Amino acid sequence: MDIVRSVTVDRPLDEVFAYLSDFTKTNEWDPGTVRTERVSGDGGLGTRYHNVSTFLGRETELDYLVIEHVPGERFALRGENSTVVANDTMTFMRSHSVDGQGEGTTVTYHAAFEFKGVAKFVAPLLAPALKKLGDEAEAGMRDALGRLGRGD
Repeated sequence: MDIVRSVTVDRPLDEVFAYLSDFTKTNEWDPGTVRTERVSGDGGLGTRYHNVSTFLGRETELDYLVIEHVPGERFALRGENSTVVANDTMTFMRSHSVDGQGEGTTVTYHAAFEFKGVAKFVAPLLAPALKKLGDEAEAGMRDALGRLGRGD
C-alpha cells in the first residue's frame, strides 16, 4: 500500500530540505505522530529514529533508519516493527513560488507500507484509513512549511 502526496511551498529548497530531513520534526507536521526521537547519528545516512504514532486509535511504534540522504534531492527512511515495514521517501525539486515571483520548493512524499504476518490479511481494509493519514500529513506538511521563516 502506497501513499503519495506533493506539496509546493514558497520557501527555498535548502530550507525545506533541512526542516524535513530532521525526522524529529514529524512532531510538528504529521498529525499522527505522538513523538519522534533521534536515537543515534547526526541526521544523515545511518541515523536511527524511534517514532510513536497513533493509527486507528492505537499507539504504534516504529524504529526508523535513514537509508538515503542526498542534500537538496532525496531523503529516505525505512521503519519497522512486528507488523509493518514502512519506506518513506521525500524528493525535493526547486520550483517557482506559488505566485511565480520567487523561489519555491515541491516536495513529493511517498510512503510505502508492507504488512507482515496476520496484518497482511487485514491490510486491504486499512486503505481508507491510510488515505486519511496521507491527507492529514499533506495538510500538516503544507502548514508547517508555510510557517518556515516566519518565526511562528
